[in-house]
Formats: sequence, structure tokens, C-alpha cells
Amino acid sequence: MGRYDDLIARARAGEAVVIDGATGSECLRRGVPLLHNGWSGGAALTHPYIVKGIHADYIACGADLIAANTFAAGRNVLDDAGVRDDFAECNRRAIELAIEARSDAGPSADHVVVAGGVSNWSFSGNRPSHPVLYDNTVEQVAIMRDAGAELLSLEMMVDIPRMTVTLDAVSTVDLPVWVGLTIGPEEGFEVEQLEPAVQLREGGTIAEAIEVARTYANVDAFCLMHSDVRLTERGVAEIRKFWDGPIGAYAHSARYHDGELIFEDNVTPAQYGDYVPDWAAAGACMVGGCCGIGPAYIEKVFQRLKS
Repeated sequence: MGRYDDLIARARAGEAVVIDGATGSECLRRGVPLLHNGWSGGAALTHPYIVKGIHADYIACGADLIAANTFAAGRNVLDDAGVRDDFAECNRRAIELAIEARSDAGPSADHVVVAGGVSNWSFSGNRPSHPVLYDNTVEQVAIMRDAGAELLSLEMMVDIPRMTVTLDAVSTVDLPVWVGLTIGPEEGFEVEQLEPAVQLREGGTIAEAIEVARTYANVDAFCLMHSDVRLTERGVAEIRKFWDGPIGAYAHSARYHDGELIFEDNVTPAQYGDYVPDWAAAGACMVGGCCGIGPAYIEKVFQRLKS
């Protein structure tokens, strides 16, 4: 069996799968300058040694899957950041760096799956039209496929219309897809504030999103991602109501300070690890982390999932 076939078979059997943690925020934490309107989307070209080191650290922590640093490498994001001409090379190199990190880790890491992260987010608020989003995403995922990505991980699907366009686009290449759904505001709130039918961040319910996405033959899993740690158990449980396949959970913890969104130091690695049994009980067999959740956190995830 191939790497991905083996991983998804394990997940379908209910075995524990460790997803990596944040890449974008970890790049910034390690010294990559913030790209205006572009997060850390250009880091594969400007700071490849940092990106590769992050992947290596997650592999050393026991990650079964690492996602390339492409969340903020969509054409619209790089256009807004003023580095339009870097689009193809940035996406290609990001996939290659993840593959190189796996290779450098030796035979014990040969099972690790490399995913290309695909989003329709905009840091400027200047989101492309649906036809432009489709064309941009078709171009991006073809680059990822040709560079060696084994999975396409849809990240921050916050509304159903744009999720549908993204699914249409990624379905043009022959790669499996995981759909990452996001709920609640960036800074989170208490779980009691969620509506009974859990809503995506910008519209539509989890139930409606799954109804649409599960009709795509290449969708193998749903994840509750880039959502507050306090909301993740409830979100995973909602996914389980409408989906009997593999479910992933990779949360963040954020707060605003002086008008700036802060992802670091909101939850400790031990506290994050303490959430893992509840997420697993709600239905998640695949667990990792999102913004602010670095290698020390994934070590705790590994310990709790494998115990």
C-alpha cells in the first residue's frame, strides 16, 4: 500500500493518527518576517531552512502527516502581498521542503504523508470572485500534485459557497481530499454560546457543509480545524452526527491584545494534551494543532493518543 492508502486505512479502522501542528505561525515565531497581507506564505522561498526545520521537528514528535506551508500561498494572497510572480515556485518549493524533511528523517519516517494545504482565505479581505477562485485553485493544486503532494487538505472552510468552489477545483486532480471546517470567532468563546446546529464561521451549518462535501468522491475525511480549543469537542461531535468516516481535530487558541491577534501562550502544551481524550471520545481519531500549536504541543498529542 502507498503511504496515504495506509494512513487512511488506519484512520478508517479507528487507529490513532497524529497530525502536525502549526506551520505558518511557527514560521513567524522562529523569525520569518510577517508578509503584509500574506502571513508567512512566502517562507518556502525566503526562509526554506526554517520551514524544513519545522517539518523535521513535527516528524520527530511522531507526526504521521505533515502539511506544506501553503495555507497562505494561494494566488490571491500572494497577489495582495505583492509577490505575484512567486506563486508557482512558492507552492512547488513548499511541497518539496516537506518531502525533503521526510527523506532526511530516514526510514523510520517513510510512512509520513505530505499534504498540500489549500485555502480560500484572504488576509486583506479582498476575496476573489468564485470563477477566479476556481481558476486559481486549479492552478495551485496542479502544482502541488506535480511536486509530490499525496493529499489535499482544505483549510478554513468558513462558508458553503466558497467551500463548494474549492471542492470543484481540487477535484480536477486525482488526489484525496480532507475538508477542514472552521467554527466560532478567531478569539473563541465558551462552548455554551454555540448554536444548537453548529454554524461555520461565516455561514451555513456543519450539517449542510457535510451534505455538500460528502458528494465528492475524493473526500475521505472531515476535520474541525482553526477553531478554539473550547469549541473543538462540540464541533467534532457535530461532524460525527453526519459523517461516519475518519474525523480530525486540530485546534488553536487565540486572544486579542491591543488590537492584535495573539496565538502564543494562551494554552500550555499540557493543557492542550488534556483536551485530546475528549476530542477522541467525540469521534476524532486524527489529532494535531493549528495556529500557535507547536512541536511541544504535538509531543503531548502523541503521548495522549498513543497511551
